Amino acid sequence: MGHLARLASACAAAALLAMALPAAGASAADDTPRVDLRLLVVDDGQPATAAIRAELTGAGTPFTTVRLADSGRPRIDEAFLSDTVDGRPRAKYQGVVLPNDNPFGADSPEMDALAAYEKRFGIRQVDAYTYARPAVGLELAQDSGYIGPLDGRVAQVTAAGAAGPFKYLRGNVPFEDNDPSVNESYGYAAVPLAKQQDGATFTSLLDTAIPGSSARGSLIGEYQHDGRSELVVTFVYNEYQSQQRLVSRGIVEWLTQGVHLGASHNYFSIHVDDLFAADDRWDSDLNCTPGDVDCPGGTEPDTSPIRMTTDDAEHAKQWSQQRGIKIDFAYNGGGSVEYKAEHRGQDPLADKIVADQGAFRWINHTLTHAWLGCVQDLSVVPWKCQTDSSGKPRWTPRSEIVSQIQDNLDWAKKEGLAVEPHELVTGEHSGLSTTPQQPDDNPELAPSLTATGATWLGSDTSREKGQRKVGPALTVPRYPMNVFYNAGTAAEEVDEYNWIYGKKSDGGSGTCENSTTTTCLPEPLDTETGYASYIVPLEARIALGHVLGNDPRPHFMHQSNLAEERIGYHVLDKILDEYKSLFADSTPLVNPRMRDAGAELRERADWQRAVAAGQVTAYRIGSAVTVEAPAGVKAPVTAPDGTVQKTGNSQAPFGDAYAGQRSGWAVPAAGQSDIALDLPAALTPAPATHAGPAAQLPPPAAGLPVPAGVRHPVSYGPGDTNRR
Repeated sequence: MGHLARLASACAAAALLAMALPAAGASAADDTPRVDLRLLVVDDGQPATAAIRAELTGAGTPFTTVRLADSGRPRIDEAFLSDTVDGRPRAKYQGVVLPNDNPFGADSPEMDALAAYEKRFGIRQVDAYTYARPAVGLELAQDSGYIGPLDGRVAQVTAAGAAGPFKYLRGNVPFEDNDPSVNESYGYAAVPLAKQQDGATFTSLLDTAIPGSSARGSLIGEYQHDGRSELVVTFVYNEYQSQQRLVSRGIVEWLTQGVHLGASHNYFSIHVDDLFAADDRWDSDLNCTPGDVDCPGGTEPDTSPIRMTTDDAEHAKQWSQQRGIKIDFAYNGGGSVEYKAEHRGQDPLADKIVADQGAFRWINHTLTHAWLGCVQDLSVVPWKCQTDSSGKPRWTPRSEIVSQIQDNLDWAKKEGLAVEPHELVTGEHSGLSTTPQQPDDNPELAPSLTATGATWLGSDTSREKGQRKVGPALTVPRYPMNVFYNAGTAAEEVDEYNWIYGKKSDGGSGTCENSTTTTCLPEPLDTETGYASYIVPLEARIALGHVLGNDPRPHFMHQSNLAEERIGYHVLDKILDEYKSLFADSTPLVNPRMRDAGAELRERADWQRAVAAGQVTAYRIGSAVTVEAPAGVKAPVTAPDGTVQKTGNSQAPFGDAYAGQRSGWAVPAAGQSDIALDLPAALTPAPATHAGPAAQLPPPAAGLPVPAGVRHPVSYGPGDTNRR
């Protein structure tokens, strides 16, 4: 969109060009190069390059992949890397990711072409994983450093790293150690060369202690040499490991010099379902929940269901205020109606919640939490869909679905509870596909959403992680937390956990022994200590993995978990405490409500489609950045603090401050067809320090060690399905 050739008026074209270029003389007549905002990733099929590709994909940063193993791959030469556009030299890639410092072999013309290109345009290079040696500015690790597993170590951001690309971190970078019997990391820690080649420098950005020495060895460092800048990473990782997720933002910021398409934030929202209702309680004798459809021998609900009290509501308010995280309560007004019917027309919990409603956010969870999918046949376990005479499923009718949605909104209005009417979570996400029993959505669900005005519909990531359209609504996938809805105490939680994830020989269900997605507990957890010692840290690590993965999908638990022993807070506090220990104050958790999380997923999908279709053009000329995208598609952009968006003859700060940068979804200013940004200072890299090609580097040894725990990520434990 917005190409100058489309403008009918030559004067209008000249005005638009003036807006897109810096004031300080970078006109078409000068030789200031155009640098396209796209990265080149040379992929060897190993986990480290895959991890960087995953980071770029998640952030929405465009890149071109050249797979070394492909026989028909393009040759990397001058024509592949650069050309001339409108008389101006163009760098087609703003940064280069290589598997190591020289993956092409000795005396490679491709490495020569890359080195010359990097020198000419000031393009930076990341070595995704290489070993420490003089060719990358480091002493041999086997002489004075460390070679081996890094499991359980805590690396540190150096002063240079904190002042540079890792300024968003608090300072410590822990390496995972999920299974003592499996090596999950491997690296080379080495000190910089005592005598660098002429003009070369090595600056460590992330280091670790060298055993038996007072020295610290670099794990990530910047090597400046021969007119080039190279980020040397000397440990291997995969896209799921927390150490990689902690440093991946900084790797991209260093590579792009802080200016790139795409944006990354750390999100955390917690939905608490079933407010005002009472959740049935786990029965340790039956090993199921009386009242649940799959509880043989226990069809009658328990006489002591779990329901929050006014004290629990006050605690929730204080926790939310102290933690700076608003709880999103998914409420069932029918629960309050039922409670009043049994308690002389009084419901102190509802009164308290309505009085304090501004402390929380609210989601319609239907009036009575009714099942809205196929009509269930409960005569068998597991249940199945009832069918008509032709064998087709019988469905909950539209009238009942509309009533459940609208009556809950009407209840809130009557009680004075201000609710976002367009957000909806059905009971058990019913109405949506539920495999294996109900592989299709209830066909009456979509028209019911139209009738009630619902445009954001909660779904379950354990069933479907992607967003999709259901009638007028888009789904917002939510991560279920393994703090069970039927547990109000730690002992109940552990007893059920032991049953679900325990081996038959240990008194468990044995389900885990016949599953490809669930692991078994090595032994049953102690009902007194197992929740705090095992389940809490496990669930916190799983959730934190989502947070560090630039994932806006909410997490959910149930009101029962905020009642009685309030076991849900133990997990929530662990997540927040660990996050605070890892990230600087400039990088707070983003706490979107459901509609905003859904909009983020929608805008990402629109952007990725436009990028994949080749409909995005973006480049930098000096301090001016121009982005062209299809009408209606927002562009994610990250730029240095001080960047402004130009609007005719005026300008305004771009985006929002986050992680020491400015970032946000950009759209053209009024009256403009392209996005025009002006950086705080020209970021054109300095010219080469001397002429001629860069020095040829010997390639690293073939087959650098990649442990089994990196090739096949080690699960955190039961419930962690991301790594399988």
